[in-house]
Amino acid sequence: MSPPAHVFPDPRSGGAWIACVPVLFVVLWSTGYMGALYGLPYAEPFTFLFVRFAIVAVLMAGISLATGAPWPADRSEAGHLAMTGVLIHGVTFMGLFSALARGLPSGVIALVMGFQPLLTAFAAGPFLGETLKARQWFGMVAGFAGVTVVITDKLDVAGADLPGIALACVAVTGFTAGTLYQKRHGGTMRLRSGHAIQFAAAALLTGAFSLAFETGSIHWTGEFIFGLTWLVVVLSLGAVSLLYVMLRRGQASKVISLFYLVPPVTALIGFTLFNETFGALALAGMAVSVFGVALVTRQ
Repeated sequence: MSPPAHVFPDPRSGGAWIACVPVLFVVLWSTGYMGALYGLPYAEPFTFLFVRFAIVAVLMAGISLATGAPWPADRSEAGHLAMTGVLIHGVTFMGLFSALARGLPSGVIALVMGFQPLLTAFAAGPFLGETLKARQWFGMVAGFAGVTVVITDKLDVAGADLPGIALACVAVTGFTAGTLYQKRHGGTMRLRSGHAIQFAAAALLTGAFSLAFETGSIHWTGEFIFGLTWLVVVLSLGAVSLLYVMLRRGQASKVISLFYLVPPVTALIGFTLFNETFGALALAGMAVSVFGVALVTRQ
């Protein structure tokens, strides 16, 4: 169930490895939920995020200094990077982790997040000047329909509450705004120094919320350390870097349509690693999601 590799205008311009980036991104991003589940039982959401973002910021700052990576040329560029970090990393994951901590079912979260590619497509027109063809709009709708079918078995609306749904909506809004902002202002971002600035800004935001609303206590169990390490290395350094590479090379709406493949791939990972089951209806939903993304990204 591999995602289409036609996200970039000219894959040959970046080497053969470029065609593998969408596949690798979807696989890595699909494992993020696992890291959150391992870590959240042992730390409050804002505290967990603060530690995660602070570690990434320090790591990337050290790597940037050690390798002589260039830093932003002026305060304006640094400000744009910080704003993207606040939106994509801070607001998005504060909403998601808070919703998970409240016990909002994963199926409801996946359904709310499924609106994110559609919101990006609508906003990309006025904000970025991007336009989609009728075929691509149909693909967006098909992708959302496929995701809805895939998560049907996990859609426990009885366990949902309005505050939890509102937090998930905050996450969708933050990620959509951050993606568009990165596409518009982050074209010259250097990944090493840019990550350092973005995650430092997200760490300041989550740290402030942790001080204001949480106790800051952490139980350093093996599960928490594993979840934290996974989110730092695989999500924050790996998947986010691939997302930025794709945004630099392709239309925002095409890139974000790949998120329709995350629930199907997550289901496949659960089947492979945790013996989770899914039926023929879920398989049909996966096929519809792949078909929808293919319509959006096909040249």
